[in-house]
Amino acid sequence: MLQKIKSIFTNKCPRCQEGEFFKHKATLNLSKIIKIHDNCPHCDLKYMMEPSFFFGAMYVSYGITVGTMLSCFIIAKVIVGLSLLDSFIFTAAISVLTSPINLRLSRIIWINMFVSYNSKYKKRETN
Repeated sequence: MLQKIKSIFTNKCPRCQEGEFFKHKATLNLSKIIKIHDNCPHCDLKYMMEPSFFFGAMYVSYGITVGTMLSCFIIAKVIVGLSLLDSFIFTAAISVLTSPINLRLSRIIWINMFVSYNSKYKKRETN
């Protein structure tokens, strides 16, 4: 479980923990934000295991969005004391601002649900 959390928060391959999952590091360019490698640069794991594999990440994304929006609404309404309309506007703005992070996070969580860490792919020594 610790290996999956490490893979998710470092954006590394779930199998080897070495290769990058996304082609680009954190970027504001929306066309590059969810681009992934076809295979892991280190262990050659095929990321797109089947056609449309990452459609399932929509379910993960939905859960993350609901959790984020519910938390933001409670903070805005209950803790800060904003009106209902202001709380809704705040929640919608946070949802839009966090959507790029949500897209990346949902994809890496989704693949980690199906691929486990394997230590035999960890850092191969070259002599």
